[in-house]
Amino acid sequence: MLQLVGVSKSYNGTPALRPTNLTIAAGCTTVLIGPSGCGKSTLLRLMAGLIQPDSGGITFEGVPVTPVNARELRRRIGFVVQDGGLFPHLTARGNVTLLARHLGWDRLRIDNRLTELMDLTRFSSKLLEHYPVQLSGGQRQRVSLMRALMLDPALLLLDEPLGALDPLIRSDLQADLRGIFQTLHKTVILVTHDLGEASFLGDMLVLMQSGRIVQQGTFANLLHAPVEEFVTRFINAQRSVSASATSLPQATESFWRPHDVRRERP
Repeated sequence: MLQLVGVSKSYNGTPALRPTNLTIAAGCTTVLIGPSGCGKSTLLRLMAGLIQPDSGGITFEGVPVTPVNARELRRRIGFVVQDGGLFPHLTARGNVTLLARHLGWDRLRIDNRLTELMDLTRFSSKLLEHYPVQLSGGQRQRVSLMRALMLDPALLLLDEPLGALDPLIRSDLQADLRGIFQTLHKTVILVTHDLGEASFLGDMLVLMQSGRIVQQGTFANLLHAPVEEFVTRFINAQRSVSASATSLPQATESFWRPHDVRRERP
């Protein structure tokens, strides 16, 4: 779906992303994870064509991404940001259907697609005429997700989509997101700093540090076959913080899939 070869990006002479090679498999959920400032959001924006690399190249389904075609290609990419990025002067309906209306979709087509997305995201039709300020954080993220999916994009990008939510809402949305990913079978790239969330949602994890990819693979691969000390330190640091917050033992490996236990429900 996506291939990056030697892609780099700097700001004011400071590298945000060092020369990077990465291949994103179609139909899988890839999670970019790492500490703040490691370059994962920069990498996501490069994939979306929102910024241009200083060096290297990106291809999307075999087509090179250039400044000339980036805008057209972005119509085939859904993007969800951390705070939802909703237009405050538009209702939920207006936000979700904005681009479809801009592209000239007829009313029936828009309404049918909107109904599909409300069913998929479990968003109440009673909230469609509400403005973002009248919605909860979780509801705003559902609207943002519907907007990203409105044109049925081939690729879905999510930048810390659940980071600003309280734990209970975040837990519910994590379960809903995994169900949506499994239902749609889309190529998904998600940025998070939460390793538990990454292991719950991701088929493939890409761990970054200081603008470079340290290791990529499954969670089990990172846990049992770390390629350098940073991988182990990152895992242990998150385990320590989570265990301290929940008063759970740090030693149990099963602790790293708590979401699966919490969310198994009819």
